Amino acid sequence: MKLTELVRFLRERLVMEPFDDLDISLNGLQVGPAEQEVRRVAVAVDACMASFEAAAALDADLLLVHHGLFWGRPLAIAGAHYERIKFLLDHGISLFAVHLPLDAHPQVGNNAVMARLLGLSHVRPFAKWKGLDVGCSGELPEPENAEALAKKLGFSVAGGLKILPFGPKDIRRVAIVSGGAADDVYEAMDEGMDAFITGECEHQVYHDCEERGITMICGGHYDSEVFGVQAVGTMLQEELGLAVSFVAIPTSL
Repeated sequence: MKLTELVRFLRERLVMEPFDDLDISLNGLQVGPAEQEVRRVAVAVDACMASFEAAAALDADLLLVHHGLFWGRPLAIAGAHYERIKFLLDHGISLFAVHLPLDAHPQVGNNAVMARLLGLSHVRPFAKWKGLDVGCSGELPEPENAEALAKKLGFSVAGGLKILPFGPKDIRRVAIVSGGAADDVYEAMDEGMDAFITGECEHQVYHDCEERGITMICGGHYDSEVFGVQAVGTMLQEELGLAVSFVAIPTSL
């Protein structure tokens, strides 16, 4: 299908417009000619040379990422930025980025997928970013400990897993915000959650978690954000018949 048609499909299905003026990521098509024909798609967490090279090896026409190349400030087309863009152009690979909309999406978002993997019920929005919901919370069908929840999500010490085990051993009420959202643990405390799941762990929340009695499961920024791009890839396969491959470039952070 034409790249313009695919971009329109993605923007509509991922409900990207509400975030256009709020997210510092340049969400949407970042590199690519409008009339390019797209047959094969690669999906990855990060826009980096390693993911570009992997997409080229797969003969992908488009690489869809969660973290793109542009973050709210102009960048000179020089140095590593030049080399990245030149590689994409030389290999005919378009780049599409979707940041906060892919955290927030209620079906294919990072947080929604984690909630499904954990079997959460009574799922509801949790944590706002500039007025828009990005996370979710809910209840486990049966009490579980933090290690079991981390295992269900594929989190590991090698991938950056850290657990602050200060809540009840038997966890029922869980809030989730992927990536770098450690400060949202305070909202989880205020709502009486047993555990908060995110990507990165921050030093400044340690003592508050201990004193207020909440468990914080930090799976690593990267490992907490593989879910969304993989879910979008499955959607593109099932609904549009595109060939899709996931490119794993873990950072252990």
